[in-house]
Amino acid sequence: MTSTMLEPWLRLRAIEGVGDLTVLRLIRAWRCPEAVLSASRDELIQCGCSPQLADAIRRGPDSSALRDIELELHAIERGHIEVRSLLDPTYPARLKMIADPPPLLYITGTLTEQDELAVAIVGARNATMAGRAMTEELSHDLAEAGMTVVSGLARGVDAAAHRGALASMGRTIAVLGCGIDRTYPLEHERLRRQIEGQGAIVSETPMGAPPLSHHFPRRNRIISGLSLGVIVTEAAINSGSLITARLAAEQGREVFAVPGFVKDATSRGTNALLKEGAALIECAQDAIDSILPQLGQTLRLRLKPAREKKMSAAPLGDGDQRVYDVLSYAPLTVDDVVGSTGLSVSTVMASLLSLELRQRVRQLPGQRYVRA
Repeated sequence: MTSTMLEPWLRLRAIEGVGDLTVLRLIRAWRCPEAVLSASRDELIQCGCSPQLADAIRRGPDSSALRDIELELHAIERGHIEVRSLLDPTYPARLKMIADPPPLLYITGTLTEQDELAVAIVGARNATMAGRAMTEELSHDLAEAGMTVVSGLARGVDAAAHRGALASMGRTIAVLGCGIDRTYPLEHERLRRQIEGQGAIVSETPMGAPPLSHHFPRRNRIISGLSLGVIVTEAAINSGSLITARLAAEQGREVFAVPGFVKDATSRGTNALLKEGAALIECAQDAIDSILPQLGQTLRLRLKPAREKKMSAAPLGDGDQRVYDVLSYAPLTVDDVVGSTGLSVSTVMASLLSLELRQRVRQLPGQRYVRA
């Protein structure tokens, strides 16, 4: 979108009392911001504006707001930032269908038709090692199968979701809760650059907007709105990722949750979602199988089966089976396994090595073990 085309959108949004929902209502009535800005007071009131709001629209933005608009237009041009409006034919079709799509999307990197096949992965910022490992595995396999992975660039699960997709050389989209010219958290600047090379960074907030707390619940509807489904891999009962899951359900998207140990705080949110009817997911193919019926033939042909884990099919010996039975996706130490099985340390160590060679378990840093 050129600066000339973008300026009326920014002018409309800059008027005091005009929020995104008002912009949507006015654009749906007049079809373009120029028509709204030139509408008469009576026409605006007939469209549902209060007399005060109609007067504000007729006056337009004040001189300070006009200076800010000029600065934003220059910043967009300098930063080579793409902006798509709701009326742009390349605006993401699935996002356009939600109740309150963002009137403007700021984009760096590339947002393409390929991203119609997208699934979101979200979860705890303070994710466990097992949660991050599970997230990376799901993301890697979904991206390898042809899905774009959408998340929010936050610490923990979000970062793991982006990294998993990048590792498979697949596509990933990060939706920000701040201006497109900012990176939050700052330590993810390098990750952001990698995402821009294999996908897109997206934001609805104006240039320079800080990462304010109220931006993130609004950001979450974009994450789910871009996606065919939302996977929550690990979340506490009060996690913001549960907001994303519930928004996804309201938008008619599939909701998936990875089950966790009932005593783990970071699993209570996902277990609660399962109680509420979310689909249980253990591997990428579970999500693909559930999403496939939503797709037309063209999109189906772009998907490949998810990678299958290559495990030894040979039956386990008694000791190996006892060790395997006590392991889960929650990391356990050798001492934990010894305490749960009653086996000796040497027997447990031998069984863990055997199970690793069979690709049935995986060792994490700190000599902790989880099921593969």
